[in-house]
Amino acid sequence: MVVDKEAVKKFLLSLQDEICRQLEQADGAGQFVEDAWTREQDHRLGGGGRSRVMKSGAVFEQGGVNFSHVTGGEMPASATAHRPELAGRKFEAMGVSLVMHPHNPFVPTSHANVRFFIAEKEGEAPIWWFGGGFDLTPFYPFDDDCTHWHQTAKSLCDPFGDKVYADHKRWCDEYFYLPHREETRGVGGLFFDDLNQWGFDKSFAYMQAVGNGYCQAYLPIVERRKSVPYSEQQREFQLYRRGRYVEFNLVYDRGTLFGLQSGGRTESILMSMPPLARWEYAYQPQPGSAEERLTTQYLKAQEWLAQ
Repeated sequence: MVVDKEAVKKFLLSLQDEICRQLEQADGAGQFVEDAWTREQDHRLGGGGRSRVMKSGAVFEQGGVNFSHVTGGEMPASATAHRPELAGRKFEAMGVSLVMHPHNPFVPTSHANVRFFIAEKEGEAPIWWFGGGFDLTPFYPFDDDCTHWHQTAKSLCDPFGDKVYADHKRWCDEYFYLPHREETRGVGGLFFDDLNQWGFDKSFAYMQAVGNGYCQAYLPIVERRKSVPYSEQQREFQLYRRGRYVEFNLVYDRGTLFGLQSGGRTESILMSMPPLARWEYAYQPQPGSAEERLTTQYLKAQEWLAQ
């Protein structure tokens, strides 16, 4: 079996280009500014990447689409904790990761990531896998948006097996969960990791389908909701809920932990943070309000395509 690292890298670079192009088109005014970076190889980490950030667009308050390709002489603790066989191996990690934070509270925040890891040791077969997914974090959800998001996810999964959507949808619900709040981060989507059991070609094809599926899932929702009028109170609620996003990313997200523990580039790792967020002590929404329905109805794992 041939593991083609260069084909993966070529796809990821083109994916970053295409997603940026489509998001700029959807925004209509904002543009991504590229910050290319390299890191001299030391015993811990080397490599580089292209961080692209949009600020103060017409639709998107801030967002980033990052490509990185890093190498290291030793896997960090966040990786070896659940894969002890990786200890003592050099590694390469490459991927595209993005988060978009809109101005309008009726447009959801979205996240996507696709990545490839390979860990090698002389005289032994390489250990490799793909991971990724995408998920949606609405502040004022609409059922048809949630259904569209999940139907797009299911459609791209179906060619790879009857159970793929159900398995990776459930994995997403379980992963993007805040135990200390007893709520999901949003309405889910897809999440997968350690994917190699299908062989390289099929696993790579699935990663490509997920990466390409993000814009198909997200941009129709942006188009439907970007012009909905909103109040200052709704904007304040959006900022309050963004605080939950920050809590998850800094406390639980494995990608954030991997990047920081491996000595990665801090600005690129923390690109996912919203430009503004707020916390309020013991906040309680009005009974029966849209704000209350977010947590009582939407931030619980459920089968959107069964409704």
